[in-house]
Amino acid sequence: MFERVGFQGSLQHGCARGGRTTFVLAALALLAGCGGHAKGVMAPVAVTAPTPGTSTVDMLVATTRQPSGDPATLFSGERDANTFLTDVAVSIPPDTVRKSGTVQWPRKLPPDPAKEFAVTRVRELQTLDEAKSWFLQHDVGGHAFVFVHGFNNRYEDSVYRLAQIVHDSEVQATPVLFTWPSRANVFDYNYDKESTNYSRTALEDILKKLSDAPKVKDITILAHSMGTWLTMESLRQMAIRDGNVPSKIENVILASPDIDLDVFAKQFVEMGKKRPKFTIFVSQDDRALALSSFISGDVSRLGAIDPSAEPYRTQLEKAGITAIDLTKVKTEDGLHHGKFAESPQIVQLIGTRLATGQTLTDSDISVGTGIAAVVAGTARNVGNVAAVTVSAPVSILENPQPTKKKRVVVGDTLSSDTPQPVKIK
Repeated sequence: MFERVGFQGSLQHGCARGGRTTFVLAALALLAGCGGHAKGVMAPVAVTAPTPGTSTVDMLVATTRQPSGDPATLFSGERDANTFLTDVAVSIPPDTVRKSGTVQWPRKLPPDPAKEFAVTRVRELQTLDEAKSWFLQHDVGGHAFVFVHGFNNRYEDSVYRLAQIVHDSEVQATPVLFTWPSRANVFDYNYDKESTNYSRTALEDILKKLSDAPKVKDITILAHSMGTWLTMESLRQMAIRDGNVPSKIENVILASPDIDLDVFAKQFVEMGKKRPKFTIFVSQDDRALALSSFISGDVSRLGAIDPSAEPYRTQLEKAGITAIDLTKVKTEDGLHHGKFAESPQIVQLIGTRLATGQTLTDSDISVGTGIAAVVAGTARNVGNVAAVTVSAPVSILENPQPTKKKRVVVGDTLSSDTPQPVKIK
């Protein structure tokens, strides 16, 4: 199955340049301040007996990062020509001492499993047979759940985040993490972006190996932030190379996608007509995407659109893309960039519904009024959800607002069944 291989949202168009620069500096300061937890947590903790109330998340981790040579970190942010596979187990503290949607980072090392996340097993897989054996031992009904992290992430950051998502969402699938070389430095945005390009073929290979495995029935991909670019590029590349995206890749969830709108439309169309089901989580108050838009020359990011406003509403419906607006969701994330994982209701929605390909409709949503309010954007009645089935996809908010006048070409691209010719001016 596997083998080892040798920001438009918060920035207003009318703002003065100086004010926007101030915003960017503030956002950078906030980003830089997000890494205050303990570092080097990958060294396994010796557990003689399980702590009452704890649970364990077993995951397969694939990476194109360079080995660090330090068991406390395992891999650095630099790039390696090989793809390394590692069996990792993470202990989650009892629910009585933690809040759903949060990662309890160790205050000091070694961590205390009774109160904090702790790695309990790390084992490098050297051969294809070892990888196959791992998947067979951890198979959950043939369902695979692949997570691709975003910008500014260490190896351990992505491991802990996936463990939290799997535990809190109660997703019934085998967790697979793909972690690409991020230097975890806010000033290395361009390096990280190029690292996603560097890792496209490696992710494609992992997805192919999963798709070819007889025991795997279906695959859901959850990608966040810059990892959505990597995911879209790998799927597009796979479709061009093989003629289609494997049918086992049924669901693709893009959380806070840091992708140029026009580029996303091209990537989507070039996958061909037989595409996975796409769900996007967007938020107009996403400060990280606002910063990305600024860095990219004020180019709108997919994750910052208002899906209820035209032309996006009609374009998404025609393309069959489900859009869920999280602007009104409140979490402790000051950047408003990780709501998909930090909101207990949303992470449950991912695990119990979206990861299994279920649609969002008035009649069958029963996960609670919190989700209904989030999906509807404005909850007029308890349980009232302004959504339609994926056959005529969600446009989420109930009260569309007029869109600003600007040149929009994404609709023409999304509605095309064939790649658009390149125009040379």
